[in-house]
Amino acid sequence: MKSVIRFAMLALVLLIVAMVSALTAMRFAIHGQEVAVPALVGLSPAEAERATAGLGLQISIERQYYSPQIPEGRIMSQLPLPGTKVRRGWQVRVAQSLGKTRVTIPDVTGQSEHAAELNIRRRGLDVASMAEVEEPGIPADQVLAQSPTAHETQVAAPKISFLVTAAVEPQAFVMPSFVGQPLGSASRSLQDSGFKLGNVSVAAAVSAPVGDTSDLANPATPSVLPAQPSPASIIVSQVPVAGQKLYAGSAVNFEVR
Repeated sequence: MKSVIRFAMLALVLLIVAMVSALTAMRFAIHGQEVAVPALVGLSPAEAERATAGLGLQISIERQYYSPQIPEGRIMSQLPLPGTKVRRGWQVRVAQSLGKTRVTIPDVTGQSEHAAELNIRRRGLDVASMAEVEEPGIPADQVLAQSPTAHETQVAAPKISFLVTAAVEPQAFVMPSFVGQPLGSASRSLQDSGFKLGNVSVAAAVSAPVGDTSDLANPATPSVLPAQPSPASIIVSQVPVAGQKLYAGSAVNFEVR
């Protein structure tokens, strides 16, 4: 019985040793596949491929930029950075330099946004960003400024930003009440303030109730309102109503009696 127990304990110890050995071997195998990414900036694509091929890494040229510092055709940036530990077979992404820009930055100030963008892209450049600003007295959709400035050649990336004028919001006012005022004086007040007189209509006459003999007792009282409004007509309603927002140059409609 003791021998059986001794044999079982020995087998268990051997199993534990085997598992530890396997885990250790696996750990060494995994870490043995890691390599440090070499520095590739300044190398040609062929040199970069030779520098990484022995490490089991791959090179992928994803972008190209103009650069006044890095000669044309050389690697100007990389990801992962040099010294980073990666697995064999990892892909290193790089950007290649196009050298100094061969095109002159165009002058797009004064052009519309659409025309400026076409002008930029036609030269192989790109739009980096665009901002808008309100400038009274200057038409909307017009380029006021650009960066880089016109005719500049030392550009790190072929992108241009520009500032465009936005449509200026008209001045807003609070609509006053003209109810009870003569049409003539209200019309003059509107025009003096930069507004327009819109439609003017006559309020419908109120029919006299059945059995009302007021008109018979006072034959001078007219039974109908005048067909056309006059400057002396009194305003009974308005659109927009008092208190609403009204923009300069808007028209105001009245109903008079």
